[in-house]
Amino acid sequence: MSNTALITGASSGIGAEFARYHARKGGDLVVVARRKEPLQALKTELEAAHGVRVIVIAQDVGTPAQAAALYDVVKAQGIQVDILINNAGFGGHGGFLDRDLAKDQAMIDLNISALVTLSHLFGRDMKTRKGGKMLQVSSTAGFLPGPYQAVYYATKAFVTSFSQAIDQELRKDGITSTALCPGLVHTEFVASADLAGTGLANQKGATAASVAKCGYEAMMKGKLIAINEPQLSFMMNWLIPVMPRRMVLKMIEKMQTK
Repeated sequence: MSNTALITGASSGIGAEFARYHARKGGDLVVVARRKEPLQALKTELEAAHGVRVIVIAQDVGTPAQAAALYDVVKAQGIQVDILINNAGFGGHGGFLDRDLAKDQAMIDLNISALVTLSHLFGRDMKTRKGGKMLQVSSTAGFLPGPYQAVYYATKAFVTSFSQAIDQELRKDGITSTALCPGLVHTEFVASADLAGTGLANQKGATAASVAKCGYEAMMKGKLIAINEPQLSFMMNWLIPVMPRRMVLKMIEKMQTK
């Protein structure tokens, strides 16, 4: 019985920890990222430790066309993807008008458009087989507007909404979609998003391994949304919705000011 998970952004951080967790469960893997060397190291580690099969695909999925090309590569190799984990994504700090527009458009392409493309293409195969699971890596940022990360927060709002909607549509076909919405996680994201020196980056945060475990287990249970910390869940679901919106905006602006 097939139990293969495809993970994008698997070369480090949460993506690599998803791979480790799935391998410990005895599942085979397709690990995808731009950097081949860390993927090969991960393959060696997991095949030796758990006796699973790990297929490495060093490919960018930053646009819908590249995401579709990944799907074609997987299909050409005859691989059945039972679990799709859309983990690849990036953020970026700065005022909206001060940031490079091309970088924000690339963020939209990866965080939204490529994710939708992969969900659609692999989702069709899951529907044909009447079964499958998707995990969409979002963020607690998706519950809020984000001054100084305006586009990133908005992309995650899309992901959280999209994931819930397709779960409702596809559940009758044996497919679930779970949105993982962590708070701060100590990975390469903080540096790549230029968040050093902000109040947000100075928070305690969570480990990538703990967040991956939270998301993976929620996905297996078919939950709609997984937030990795109870305090964050309470804040996002009960406090933020009743706070004055201008107060929320000022709070987030302060957290993201250097």
